[in-house]
Amino acid sequence: MSEMNPYQPPAPLPGEATAEPAGAGAGQFSATGRSLDAGRGWTWIAAAFGLFMKQPGLWVLLFIIYFACSIVLGLIPLLGGIANMLLYPVFGAGFMAMCRTLDNGGSAEVATLFTGFKEKTSDLMVLGMLVLAGIVVMVVPAVLIAGGAGVVAALKGGTAAVMALGMSVVLVLLVMLAVSIPLYMALWFAAPLVLFHGLKPGAALKASFFGCLKNMLPFLLYSIVALVLCVVAVIPFGLGYLVLVPVLIASVYTAYRDIYFTA
Repeated sequence: MSEMNPYQPPAPLPGEATAEPAGAGAGQFSATGRSLDAGRGWTWIAAAFGLFMKQPGLWVLLFIIYFACSIVLGLIPLLGGIANMLLYPVFGAGFMAMCRTLDNGGSAEVATLFTGFKEKTSDLMVLGMLVLAGIVVMVVPAVLIAGGAGVVAALKGGTAAVMALGMSVVLVLLVMLAVSIPLYMALWFAAPLVLFHGLKPGAALKASFFGCLKNMLPFLLYSIVALVLCVVAVIPFGLGYLVLVPVLIASVYTAYRDIYFTA
């Protein structure tokens, strides 16, 4: 297999030339990203399915390997969950490397999944640490709210206790939602930005957040389509997820190359 250059501009998405801003240079990477029309949300998924179909068997195999690794680590009390969070961007980089290889016409292999363990490993693990810190920031206020509501409920008793607990649940959900959305936005493209462009973790998280922020409408359509596909994937005994999850993973790459490259 010929070695691919992971830093060269990726091939354009179908119809991307028509979406190119006036005066933009072909193949120019920009960490600030660009705004796209809402319809691109569907294009990301369609293009991701095209990447999946280039080596569907390997995609399913690598997803199973990653899932199995996560389960095994999860069996380790406390440390397993932390390890999973730290390694999430590392494995994510491996999937992004697979997408880049397929996008450039190459052939991926099982070892591709472990690219993040060989390249930019420390920066990718720092991403995991920052995400873990973000989760702590998300959980601590929720726990404090729930605990405070529990004390109020214990003091009041009766119907007032039920109302206090109900309000605490609503507040916890709102707090977690308010924190989790920016966290996911910051993480969404961070792995490919670190792996392919050498951005440091903080810069990658910032670039990912603003790339998502500029494309709220495409992401809204993307989310709706993904939700529908999740429902459909359940029908054949959940086996559809063996296809859907790899496609959604690949869609991170197709969205990244659409947003951060001018052509």
